[in-house]
Amino acid sequence: MGKSTACDSTFPTLTNQLYQLASGAITSDELVRRSLHAINASQSTLNAFRVVLTEQALADAAKADRDRAAGKQLPLLGIPIAVKDDVDIAGVPTRFGTDGEPRVAEADSEVVRRLRAAGAVIVGKTNTCELGQWPFCSGPGFGHTRNPWSRKHTPGGSSGGSAAAVAAGLVTAAIGSDSAGNVRIPAAWTHLVGIKPQRGRISTWPHPEAFNGVTVHGVLARTVVDAALVLDAASGNVDGDRHKPTPIQASDYVGVAPGPLRIAMSTKIPFTGFRAKIHPEIRAALQTMADHLGELGHTVVEKDPNYSVRMSWDFLARSTSGLLEWADRLDNAGHGIVFDQRTVANMRIGRLLSQNVLRKARAHEAEVGRRMSWIFNLVDVVIAPTTAQPPPTAHEYDRLGWFATERNAIEACPLTWVWNLLGWPSISVPAGFTSDGLPIGVQLMGPAESEPLLISLAAELEAITGWAAKEPAVWWNTPDGRSLPPVPEATTEAPEIAEPSEAAVETTDELSETIDDVSQAVAAVNALR
Repeated sequence: MGKSTACDSTFPTLTNQLYQLASGAITSDELVRRSLHAINASQSTLNAFRVVLTEQALADAAKADRDRAAGKQLPLLGIPIAVKDDVDIAGVPTRFGTDGEPRVAEADSEVVRRLRAAGAVIVGKTNTCELGQWPFCSGPGFGHTRNPWSRKHTPGGSSGGSAAAVAAGLVTAAIGSDSAGNVRIPAAWTHLVGIKPQRGRISTWPHPEAFNGVTVHGVLARTVVDAALVLDAASGNVDGDRHKPTPIQASDYVGVAPGPLRIAMSTKIPFTGFRAKIHPEIRAALQTMADHLGELGHTVVEKDPNYSVRMSWDFLARSTSGLLEWADRLDNAGHGIVFDQRTVANMRIGRLLSQNVLRKARAHEAEVGRRMSWIFNLVDVVIAPTTAQPPPTAHEYDRLGWFATERNAIEACPLTWVWNLLGWPSISVPAGFTSDGLPIGVQLMGPAESEPLLISLAAELEAITGWAAKEPAVWWNTPDGRSLPPVPEATTEAPEIAEPSEAAVETTDELSETIDDVSQAVAAVNALR
C-alpha cells in the first residue's frame, strides 16, 4: 500500500469563490467552466460523476452572471455544486448506483429546487454504490470511484462520488445522503467536513421520508463554514414532509464560541452482530482531538451512550425495507435494471421484516430516543471515531458475496448508524492521517436539533487544527493534460467469517421483546446463507 501525500492548499473554498464573484474578480461562467473541465478531465481516472450537466450548467451560470449584474443577491449565486445520484433532476434518470436506465425524472427534487433557488449551479450527479448500501463507491453501471488521497483506495460510500469531487477540488461542496454514515464515512476517508443534519432538516421530497426515516440528505465540504452555507441553502420543508424540525441558520454559529462544554469521548461499538475493533491509529487520532478540545477549554470524560441490541434490529428492519420502495421507484421490470445479488439478498431481508418487525421498530422510536438522550443529561456532546478502520482498497468488495460484504462493511464502519436511527445530527471532521497517509475522521454527535452547537464546536476544532490547509497531491487527470496509466485490477479473496460479538446487557422486558424480533431477523438472515 503506497503512501498518500498531502500538500498545502491550492483548491478554492466555496467562501473564496463567493468573495471572487462579489468583487468581480471572476464570473460564474468562468467558475463553472473550470469545474466542468476539471470533471471531464478527471473522469477516466477519478470517476466521481455519473452525469455531467454541461449545457444546463453553462446556461445556469450565464443566468447567474446576468442576475448578479442586475443587482440580485442570493446565498450561492453562481457557485458550482454537485449532488448525489439519488436525488431527482428534471430530464435526467435517477439511477442511484444501479446498472440500467430508469425513467427520467419529471421534476427537480426539493433539495435541488432549493439549491437552484439559492443561485447554485448544479454541474452534475455523483456516483454512489447501488442503493446506497455500503461504504464503497463502485458498481457495474459506472466502475470504481477513486479516493483523491490514494488512487488505490475507495473514497467510501455511499456518497463517495460527492466526497471525491470535493476532495479533488472539482467542486467546493456537494450534497450526499446519510443512511448509516454515508456522508460521514466518505468525509472521514477523504479529509472533509461531513454534516448529517437533523432528520427532516433537508427535505426528502418528493418522498415524505427516505428509508423509513433513517436516511437524510447532508453536505460535504472542506471547511465548516462552506458546509454550513450549503446546509442553509438546502434546508427547508414542504407540506408533505413527515419530519419538520425547527428552522435554524447554521452559518450564524460558525463564528460563535459554544462556551465551555462537557464532552464524552466514546469508543464503544454498538451491537452489530460482528466483532469489530478500532484501528490503533484511529484511536490515537481520537485522543488527539480530545486533547485539542481540552486546549479549547472543554472538559472531556470517557463515557459511552447506552446502546441496546434491539436498536440494531430496528435499524435493520427500517433500512432494508426501504430498499423495496426504491426497487419499485426504479421500476426494474420496465427498465431493464438488474440488481446486484447482494442487493437482492438485502431486499429479501427487507421483505421478511417489512411488516411486524418494521411496525415495532417505528413504535420503539420514542423509547429509543429517551434511552439514548440520557447521556446528554451528563454531557453536551459525544465525540467518537467516524470509522473503525481506514479506507479499504477500491476493489476489496468486488468479488465478495453477501455475507462477506456485510461483515466487512460493518467491521470497517460500525459507529455511525445509531444516529440515523435516532434522526439526530452528527458532523464528521478531519482528524489527521494514518502512517500511510490515509485520512481519519472523528464525529461530533449531539441530541435532537443540535446542529448549532455541533457547528460551533467543529469550527473551533478547524481553527486549532487547520485541516483545510491540507489537500491531496494530484494524481488524477487534470485539464492541463496530465495523464496517468490506468490502475491495475486487484484480486480479493473472501476473508474468513468472524464470530459474532457478545450482546449488550438489557433489561428483562427489553430482552423478552427483542428475542421475538431478533428471531424473525435471524431467520431472514439465515435464509440467505
